[in-house]
Amino acid sequence: MNLRVVEKISNLVVLPHSVFALPFALASFAIALAAGPTIQLGHHTFILLLLVVGAVVAARTAAMAFNRLVDQEFDALNPRTKARELPAGILPRRSAWILVIAALLLFFVCAALLGIHCLRLAPAVMLVLLGYSFTKRFTSSSHLVLGLALALAPGGAWWVIRPQIETIPLLLMGAVLFWVAGFDTLYSCQDESFDREHRLKSIPARVGIRNALLIARLFHSVAFLLFIGVGLAAKLSSLYFLGLIPVGGLLFYQHWLLSPTDLSRINRAFFTTNGFVSGFYLVLVLVSR
Repeated sequence: MNLRVVEKISNLVVLPHSVFALPFALASFAIALAAGPTIQLGHHTFILLLLVVGAVVAARTAAMAFNRLVDQEFDALNPRTKARELPAGILPRRSAWILVIAALLLFFVCAALLGIHCLRLAPAVMLVLLGYSFTKRFTSSSHLVLGLALALAPGGAWWVIRPQIETIPLLLMGAVLFWVAGFDTLYSCQDESFDREHRLKSIPARVGIRNALLIARLFHSVAFLLFIGVGLAAKLSSLYFLGLIPVGGLLFYQHWLLSPTDLSRINRAFFTTNGFVSGFYLVLVLVSR
């Protein structure tokens, strides 16, 4: 496989967007490790960490490639997305399907190596991740389903170390869910007219851009409160709570960038700002344990 093909595949699944879920998975892994494993671990911690990274990246790659396949028809009609790899003919559908299958195989291999307790949950995880691609056809809550899909990353990372239902991972999963739902609602504002015309469901298409921006703010406010809850439940140091101030600032900043009449800075609000949020949060957890 030459570098050009690798570049096309990376663009297809927007590989750099792995930065959204992966840091939260690693943060969850670190908190769970500090709390102490509740099972006997079969691998060295570093090997477990590599397997978690492999599982998260593989799961996201499979989900994103599958989403591109499912949405190809709509992407070809949307002026914003018609230049994507599949509708533009840059990559054939066969290559995308091979990528989905290969990523799924890698995900299940990583899950199996992490332990039978992880492998048992793997099918349900993939059902959510792949099923998300169809939700915009029948529910405006698709943004929350996407949030759940990404929230499974920190939940799964916790499960590797401590396979039981606990408050800390539930709070972190909730925070990620509402954080993702918030920025996805913002991002989908640019497709409000297209979604309405083609009977696709989204919050902006249902309530309009102005109200969608308000709902996104509500989602991010809930996410911020849940981040505070994680620190309290995990008994993290005061540095964590001080560090949440710039996290809140970044969440506020992306809303400040946008208005109902000006979405021109959506890419800065979507990728750059939220990439900083996830990366900074991981650092915050690591220095606050």
